[in-house]
Amino acid sequence: METKKLEDEKKENLRTKLIEAGTEELNHYGMEGFSVRRVAASCGVSCAAPYKYFKDKHAFICAIISHINETWNKYQKSAFSGLSSDREKLLAVCMAYVCFLSDNPQFRSIVMQNYSGEDEEFNQLRSRLNTQTYKLMSRLGREMNISEEAKKRKIYVFHSLVYGAALMFDRGEMEYNEENLNLVREMLERELQLP
Repeated sequence: METKKLEDEKKENLRTKLIEAGTEELNHYGMEGFSVRRVAASCGVSCAAPYKYFKDKHAFICAIISHINETWNKYQKSAFSGLSSDREKLLAVCMAYVCFLSDNPQFRSIVMQNYSGEDEEFNQLRSRLNTQTYKLMSRLGREMNISEEAKKRKIYVFHSLVYGAALMFDRGEMEYNEENLNLVREMLERELQLP
C-alpha cells in the first residue's frame, strides 16, 4: 500500500514538472513551435515519458491551459469571498486577474498568445479565463440598463486596464505594489460609475 502511494506521488510530481516545463516551452516557442521532446529533455526524462501522462501534443497543451485555468479559479474564489453585488464581484475579479497575471508572468504570455489554427477545445479552455467577467458584465449591464454597445466598450476598457497593468508591472514600467494596484482599482471603479 505504501509503495503504491509513493509511486502515485512520484507520477504526480513528474506530471507537475512536465506541465511547468511545458509552460516554459509555450512561452518560448508558442503553440506552433511546442516540442514535447524538448520538454522531456528539460525534465531529464525520455522523449516517450510525457506520453504516459498526455495522449499527444494537443492533450499536453490542453493540460497546460487547464492548469492555468485551475490556478486562476483559486484566485477568483478568493476574490469573491464575502462579496454579494455584481459590481463588487466584477471589480474584485478584474483586480484578481491583474494580480494573477502579475504573480504568474509565465501564464500571462500564454493567455495573450495569438494561436493560428487552434481548435474548438483550445478556444473553450482559453475562454474559461474570461467567463466570469462576461457573466458579471452582462448582469451588471442589465442592472445598469446599458446598451450592448456600451457593454462591449466596458468589457474592452476592463480588459485593456487588466492586461495593460499586468504587462506594465511585468516590464517594470510600473512597480507592482499596493499604490499602483489602487490606481488600477480607481480606474476600474471609475468605469463602473459610467452609465
